[in-house]
Amino acid sequence: IFLTKRMKFVVSLYFILCFASSILIVMALVQRTHHMFGSDEYHVRVINGFTDNSSVPLVIWCSSEEMDLGGRALQEHDEFSWIMRPNFWSSNYMKCTLKWDRTRRSFDAFKASRDTQRCGLLRLCSWRVTQDGFYFSNDEVNWRKDFIW
Repeated sequence: IFLTKRMKFVVSLYFILCFASSILIVMALVQRTHHMFGSDEYHVRVINGFTDNSSVPLVIWCSSEEMDLGGRALQEHDEFSWIMRPNFWSSNYMKCTLKWDRTRRSFDAFKASRDTQRCGLLRLCSWRVTQDGFYFSNDEVNWRKDFIW
């Protein structure tokens, strides 16, 4: 009888440990999946970097298949910003159209396949729009020209 009770205890302990380790493994997998498909927030900013456009604002309109962020008229140094949360189920991009005087240009302000690595550890995806082009930065210190108007 003593051996039977001891064996029952060992078997019960074994099943409890297996169950607990299974829960830990599932939690780790869920955390990893959450990290890969949507827990990360990317802060996207489009900054008016014009030196003098007081008479003509920079007009911006941003949208994707899932949402429309609307439009804004940005004066010097104004910004338009939002948070992107890439996930498995959405298109994971935001396209913006900018208009300055008679010039118009559309660009992908955020594109997950391009930006999840490029926006860096800070998950900062900043654009500074100037008279001569569109500059990207992931730290707002170092800017790289991506394209012209």
